[in-house]
Amino acid sequence: MKIAFVGKGGSGKTTLSSLFIRHLAANEAPVVAVDADINQHLGAALGLDEAAAAGLPALGAHLPLIKEYLRGTNPRITSAATMIKTTPPGEGSRLLRVQEDNPVYEACARTVRLDDGEIRLMATGPFTESDLGVACYHSKVGAVELCLNHLVDGPEEYVVVDMTAGSDSFASGMFTRFDLTFLVAEPTLKGVSVYRQYKEYARDFGVALKVVGNKVQGPDDVDFLREEVGDDLLVTVGHSDWVRTMEKGRPARFDQLEAGNRMALQALQDAAEDSYADRDWERYTSQMVHFHLRNAESWGNERTGADLAAQVDPSFVLGERTPVPQPS
Repeated sequence: MKIAFVGKGGSGKTTLSSLFIRHLAANEAPVVAVDADINQHLGAALGLDEAAAAGLPALGAHLPLIKEYLRGTNPRITSAATMIKTTPPGEGSRLLRVQEDNPVYEACARTVRLDDGEIRLMATGPFTESDLGVACYHSKVGAVELCLNHLVDGPEEYVVVDMTAGSDSFASGMFTRFDLTFLVAEPTLKGVSVYRQYKEYARDFGVALKVVGNKVQGPDDVDFLREEVGDDLLVTVGHSDWVRTMEKGRPARFDQLEAGNRMALQALQDAAEDSYADRDWERYTSQMVHFHLRNAESWGNERTGADLAAQVDPSFVLGERTPVPQPS
């Protein structure tokens, strides 16, 4: 299942993303984690030192390889150069699976060993000085969206994406690629403002959204969040000595995380599993096509010099049993 963590800057979404990933690994779930935030901190939150975190390969730097691999033998895609971030798979496309080895993972993913298992970690790459004035961050996350469009996951597998702060993810169709989006909100008016934006944008697309209240200090904070977000409030998280030591670079073993916070993480996993059970692959594929056609018309056709609507395979539906062509 595909899970996103979103929220305003400073809400703690990267910390909660990393705790959820550790929780899944401790429960022996296969995980592909993706740092898609403009501020790349997920690697450090998962215990990588500064050099290792900075050394993660950037997905955007390997976009030609990703496109060429995913294109496969799809006759509707004349060249990798005509693929854009929303290009959907079709007959002959290569697909990604969580538990496999492939050239995309080999080039772009690194194994991170945690206390109770290991996960694959990928990163978009940071927004650098050379990008200023010539690129927006959406060009960085385009590789993530393309991979998600071509990724087939099962009910006991996880793709966890730490998204960029605020409502920037609505600049493309990537916000529809998730079975469940966890919005991390502090118990303040600013903390719930991003929730209102997400709720409004997501309503027309059936995006499943649950709020995780963070930095909650007492019943008044819980009551405030409940009043502001209603039944969308899934769980709340308070102060954690374990997190504090982790942020100082001296984490204890994960099994020493406070019992209340472990229960909160289990509530997130239970909600994710319930949400995946409602996935409609036909609807999932049609949303992909919808955003591709919108992007093709607004900028893709002009940029590539091709009619990108022709890339849509009307008979193709992504699904768990979709065959995966292998490299020749």
